Amino acid sequence: MFLHLGGDVVVSLKNVIAIMDLETTTISKITKEFLAVAEEEGFIESISEDLPKSFIITEIDKKSKIYLSPISSVTLQKRAGYIDDIANV
Repeated sequence: MFLHLGGDVVVSLKNVIAIMDLETTTISKITKEFLAVAEEEGFIESISEDLPKSFIITEIDKKSKIYLSPISSVTLQKRAGYIDDIANV
């Protein structure tokens, strides 16, 4: 199964580690530091010119990559089926 992150970016769901809301998670100092280091190290890819609403942490071939997406984390989670799976538990 694949997940469309926005723009022309599609990733395999098996490579997705986390889908995070950018506004609520960046309140934390640790998350801000994590994203700053990831940007310095070149792990972050912005999907579009639009203001990002979420970030998606992935691992492909033992390499981490973080995508900044203009699509909300709730919408991405619905697309991935996470919310439906949780509701059926």
